[in-house]
Amino acid sequence: MYMKKFLMSAVAALAVMTGSALSAAADEGMWLLPLLEKMNAKDMKKHGCKLAPKQIYNADGVSLKDAIVQFGGGCTGEIISDEGLLVTNHHCGYSHIQALSSVEHNYLQDGFWAMNRSEELPCDGLTVTFLESVTDVTDILSTAEAQARETYKDSANVDVLVAKAVADKKEELVKTADKEYAHCSSTVVPYYNDNLFYLITYKIYRDVRFVGAPPSSIGKFGADTDNWMWPRHTCDFSMFRVYAGADNEPADYSAENVPLKPKNHLKISLKGVKEGDFTMIMGYPGRTNRFATSDELKEMLAENDIRIEARTLRQDIMMEDMLADPKVKIQYASKYSSSSNGWKKWQGMKLAFEKLDVIGRTMLEEDEFREWVAADAGRTEKYGKALDEIAAAVGGARGASLLSTWLFETVYRCEISNIAASAVAAYVSTMKETSDSTLALGAAMDHMDEFYKDYSLPTDIKITEALLRLYHQRVDKENWIISDFSEERLRGYVDTLFTQSAFSSEEKAVEAIRKAEASEKGILTLREDPAFRLYQEFLKKYFGHNDELKALRAKANKAKKAYTAGLLEWKKGQPSYPDANFTMRLTYGNVMGYSPADAVEYDYYTTLAGVMEKEDPDNWEFVVPEKLKDLYYEKDFGQYAMKDGRMATCFLSNNDITGGNSGSPIMNAKGELIGLAFDGNWESMSSDIMFEPNLQRCINVDIRYVLFIVDKFGGAGYLIDEMDIR
Repeated sequence: MYMKKFLMSAVAALAVMTGSALSAAADEGMWLLPLLEKMNAKDMKKHGCKLAPKQIYNADGVSLKDAIVQFGGGCTGEIISDEGLLVTNHHCGYSHIQALSSVEHNYLQDGFWAMNRSEELPCDGLTVTFLESVTDVTDILSTAEAQARETYKDSANVDVLVAKAVADKKEELVKTADKEYAHCSSTVVPYYNDNLFYLITYKIYRDVRFVGAPPSSIGKFGADTDNWMWPRHTCDFSMFRVYAGADNEPADYSAENVPLKPKNHLKISLKGVKEGDFTMIMGYPGRTNRFATSDELKEMLAENDIRIEARTLRQDIMMEDMLADPKVKIQYASKYSSSSNGWKKWQGMKLAFEKLDVIGRTMLEEDEFREWVAADAGRTEKYGKALDEIAAAVGGARGASLLSTWLFETVYRCEISNIAASAVAAYVSTMKETSDSTLALGAAMDHMDEFYKDYSLPTDIKITEALLRLYHQRVDKENWIISDFSEERLRGYVDTLFTQSAFSSEEKAVEAIRKAEASEKGILTLREDPAFRLYQEFLKKYFGHNDELKALRAKANKAKKAYTAGLLEWKKGQPSYPDANFTMRLTYGNVMGYSPADAVEYDYYTTLAGVMEKEDPDNWEFVVPEKLKDLYYEKDFGQYAMKDGRMATCFLSNNDITGGNSGSPIMNAKGELIGLAFDGNWESMSSDIMFEPNLQRCINVDIRYVLFIVDKFGGAGYLIDEMDIR
């Protein structure tokens, strides 16, 4: 019954936290919506919120949460009309805008506005997800675990059998929920490192169409230079529309589909913001690690160093080719953007760790935790070994983890090997399902069509050679791909890879698949292709230590569960929220500037004047469109101007966000949309680990700037007409 007692103590600790966290600071925290009324309501009201908790989240009725969506798989968006109009960040829509772009129709460079519904462009593969229900199933799962442990207590593999029993119970809960909620998909999500579980049900819409976006010179103004920086002047937004079947339910794309009639949509305020105003953000923050130990943090920094070095090399080559060729610029725009965002964040994180002594402060907290545990025999039994077990697991996995990072950031980035593997896999899996070679070939060709549209062979050759060189220079000889590595052997290997592989072009790849299909061995003959062999070599080394790593990570996770439960018990009465995990959260705070260093003070907002000050026609990151300059000098800002006649662009708040919050609505005390969250600030790049109240800020594009660009710059004022503006 030990595990039962352990789980119950963890749950009890959470219950105490829930009931006593009314003094929570208005800045830190990614709060769970079902707990708002108990945990945050009084504090939110004290800080200026005008809404009742059920207006924000209502399990049995309509609330703000019904207007907030997960956009794609990694961003947030919000519905802003009763006709399914959606707004998110420009960088969230970037890959879809890129996919729709060509040299003839460069929507990234030129922007795009659908002037009627028929001009809205379908986005293949893009989904929009609505939260339907959230149910606490912790007690159900803990009971299932305790019963299974009692049943199998004499078994040699008791842990395996218990895990299966819990997994079966989760599956049962999911199946029941899916039957209850039509057109929905459910999942069981862990919180507080497996100390709390929610059954969450989502409704996913599959017909999403591109409505409009400004040119990158506005939507991505400042690009890499300004990324994570303040002052900021980026109008980071794009617009889409969600479509549904005639019954308003999810449906595959069809010309017969109609705009979604949402349960709720956000109202928009043009009143602007002032310092101290209450703000709240709802969205889908991705990953934080605020329960991480010092050993885990040291490992994280080591892996980040690998990522920084490899991506610097890769990005430099991409950028050189992108600037030299407009076609390559479109092909690699999204690849470069997704790579560089993390690359810059990791550099900032390293600096912040050093400046703020994050590891030292974490170690101090661990020492205090050990003292608290040691003072009580019961606590010693439950939590006494946790930190040591985490350290042992992390240390044991270090070599394999670093090798995996090197492999993923170098060998895996050889694009030709990826298309070889994915094309063959698509063919094989379709044949298993259908036994129809025509369908299998079609599936492979679909993969290839998508791939080669955004592929530059000369660029891939240069990147592959550079990254394979780096890999062999940095890893032990026993893990080399090229035996007896040398510059001469590297060049020979790369030359063979790209000249002899059938996947160096789409035409050659299609022909090779057709020939293989007709041969005695079938598609399996392509496994001898040099590009496919490279991918197999990657898999062999990447998963070579897989069983060992899985065992060590399982030990670490078990110890983390105990450590987290101990922290919750130790700090009961203090505010508590689980790490971000791509589920909907609320964070609240205030509009405010900050001081990053002695004698340096940053105001809380920027204006269009800053865009003009940053203009550099010789630098692609800071080009300003002529029309925007004309509007600025004519002061033609319409109803979107500030009271003093200026045009606001961005503003700061101290809301607690991370990746995944991009595109999230930032709302005022009445729940009205005042902007879109799109970035954090450079000085707080350690915030995924430790919140810094004096430094951490959320950068938001002012909704007035967004609507000004839609209306005055884009000429799409008809979109304004379907919004509820106040």
